Amino acid sequence: MASTSSPSLLKPVLLACALLLPLQAQAQTAGLGAAGELVDPDVLRVCADPSNMPFTDQSGEGFEDKLAKMVATATGRSSVAYTWFPSITGFVRNTLGANRCDIIMGYAQGDELVQNTNAYYRSSYVLVYRKDGDLAGVDTLTDTRLADKRIGVVEGTPPSANMAAAKLMRKAKVYPLMVDTRIAPSMAEVMIGDMLKGVIDAAVIWGPMAGYYVEKSGADLAVIPLIKERGGQRMTYRITMGVRPSDQEWKRTLNAFIREHQADINKLLLEYGVPLLDEKDHSITQ
Repeated sequence: MASTSSPSLLKPVLLACALLLPLQAQAQTAGLGAAGELVDPDVLRVCADPSNMPFTDQSGEGFEDKLAKMVATATGRSSVAYTWFPSITGFVRNTLGANRCDIIMGYAQGDELVQNTNAYYRSSYVLVYRKDGDLAGVDTLTDTRLADKRIGVVEGTPPSANMAAAKLMRKAKVYPLMVDTRIAPSMAEVMIGDMLKGVIDAAVIWGPMAGYYVEKSGADLAVIPLIKERGGQRMTYRITMGVRPSDQEWKRTLNAFIREHQADINKLLLEYGVPLLDEKDHSITQ
């Protein structure tokens, strides 16, 4: 089960979970930190949503699944094992917090439910529209050319507040936040499809999901990071790996992995169409 953002997490990101779903803060499991770290030294135990492309999937096709294999190899683990749980309230409590796994591959920086590693990528919400349409060149939600357009947005996500301030919600098509993607398509995929059918004129989507589903559609669509917004909710998020607060040495090990393999990580993310941004909001293309 996943939402359309992820920041995958910002799913997002668990970007969708970390960015969009109001997970309740949970007390640390009794004993954590008192008797040393509980990280499995032989198997990379991953907590993940079973149907949350492009992040994770039981098929192993998500980019976080492939990143997990990279981590396992680099840290001397013999294999990767998953604890599958949908991106809903209680995800952390029932996975990482219950010691059933040792890492969440994608988690928005700053969430208090986990200890964050250093960020391994930075991305933003994006505006998607036809390249050959009359919105060409629009790069902010305050652009007057959007005033009479029907824009798709997921309820409760950060861009909806900015759209409301710009008086764009009156004609907006609002998509549900909670979708069981085990039995229904991702809202990001639905929004792209609706745009191609003319139901909406543009869509505002968490960047990694937009990039993936735009590439999958094969359509000539612009994916514009919303990095020029002034005021309102922030559109850009750093994505980390999440570990238990007690696992300090494990965090240091993962930080070393990220530092030493950043180029390979970027290459993987770009293969999935993730709009990568550096700390100055410049696009990373290689």
